[in-house]
Amino acid sequence: MRPGCINVTNIWIDPVGVESAAGRIASIISERDTERENGGTNKLAYVCTPDAGSAAYVCTPNAEIMMEAQKDAPFMRILNEASLVVPDGAGVVLAARILGYGRIPRTPGYDLALKLLMNPSEYSFSYYFLGGRPGTAEKAAENIVARSPLTRIAGCRDGYFSEGDEPDVIESINNSGADLLFVALGAPKAEKWIYKNRAKLRPAVCMGVGGTLDTLAGVTRLAPPFFRAHGIEWLYRLARQPWRAKRMLRLPQYVLFTIWWKLRGRPAAR
Repeated sequence: MRPGCINVTNIWIDPVGVESAAGRIASIISERDTERENGGTNKLAYVCTPDAGSAAYVCTPNAEIMMEAQKDAPFMRILNEASLVVPDGAGVVLAARILGYGRIPRTPGYDLALKLLMNPSEYSFSYYFLGGRPGTAEKAAENIVARSPLTRIAGCRDGYFSEGDEPDVIESINNSGADLLFVALGAPKAEKWIYKNRAKLRPAVCMGVGGTLDTLAGVTRLAPPFFRAHGIEWLYRLARQPWRAKRMLRLPQYVLFTIWWKLRGRPAAR
């Protein structure tokens, strides 16, 4: 188990902020590269992926993902075998407080991805963008490079591919030489895809990034600073996209589930 993790409804969360999470990822990339060179030696204590040839992966769960994991045991296992799991949503932060862990930092996946992408002098990695509609990943890459010319985007591929296309997709990713793979296939599809293919992928770290590529490409808008600062992006999204109401119910459902889980004595996952 990764040192310093907290158990939030049977999912082990790393209570670290964006800065610390980016530093962890940088360390993991360095360590995974060293492992591969040395055949699996010198592992960091918090890197859980056992196979030196496999990519490590990072998860950024929100309340919706946390609820999904409660009814999907294989998905919960995927989250708990990750090298880093940061609290993306306000619901996860609130759940941690309900369980007595105090106030933990919130680490949105978008903010974490942007921190890495926009600081190439500090995080000198190359990236591969996978996911979104045709053209979205390319537009996201174009916008990033326009803002940060030294950032290296090694390749892009949309998310419209079949299982039969996967060997070609993986070959494209591996041939790009990318250090970090951002996968925007939606949750839990992205995390399951990474987990299934982690032994075949050459990037040192893979990360499910939800709608990050859409936002970077300008397809969707980021919530205004007030909503982000107060952890209520969901309210902004609901106002703009009322058809998401059913999904938004996952947040109060997860808070109620956390209270129930605590009252039951924090039972272990079945």
